Amino acid sequence: MTALLRYQTALLLRSQRWLPPFILYAAFLAIGVQSGQPVLDSLGYSAAAVLPVAAWLVRICATNEPPAARSCVGAAVGPGRAHLACLAVALGAAVLIGAAATLVVTVISDPTSTDHQKRVPVLAAGGAGLLAALVCALLGTAVGALTTWPLLRSPGRAVPAMLLAALLALVVTGSPAHAALTDLITGSQAGTVPVPLLPLAAAALLTAAAIAAACVLTTRRSA
Repeated sequence: MTALLRYQTALLLRSQRWLPPFILYAAFLAIGVQSGQPVLDSLGYSAAAVLPVAAWLVRICATNEPPAARSCVGAAVGPGRAHLACLAVALGAAVLIGAAATLVVTVISDPTSTDHQKRVPVLAAGGAGLLAALVCALLGTAVGALTTWPLLRSPGRAVPAMLLAALLALVVTGSPAHAALTDLITGSQAGTVPVPLLPLAAAALLTAAAIAAACVLTTRRSA
């Protein structure tokens, strides 16, 4: 599995297809996050943007290889394991991007409540923001896994489905991402730091199920 992860990471870096989502995410933060803003509000903003980036990275990793190369790798190690490596690399890249953004946003933001009247512990706020970013990275990976190859092969269907699913994952009540972001917003208003462990657990379970389904379907369609 280590060799597969290295292989998929090398494919991602060499393809440079990671640049568009990375640049878009950086531009999104540059526009929406300003120095001196309440830290929890800014962390919620930066975490929310990780979700579509993670879904986009999954699509990139799942379609990086030509069909012939993918077939060769699948024949050597199994199509399910090969697809799992794609999804794992995409998730890892999204987590790294989210963690880096969380660090930057925590440093430049004002450790106060929304009304700037109450102090907020910086380290605790950064930890909450990191957990929220992880929730969004996980859920974005699940969205990507369910809206790309092998489930949806046509870009004309896959891309709109991915965008719609990412939007719904952020705004629908009951979504782990929505719950984690709501916790940050309400925490900022009250001047308290939330610990979104329940959304994290739910996101992990949903993502594990989505990845398992995608890998099983990959194996069946490659048989």
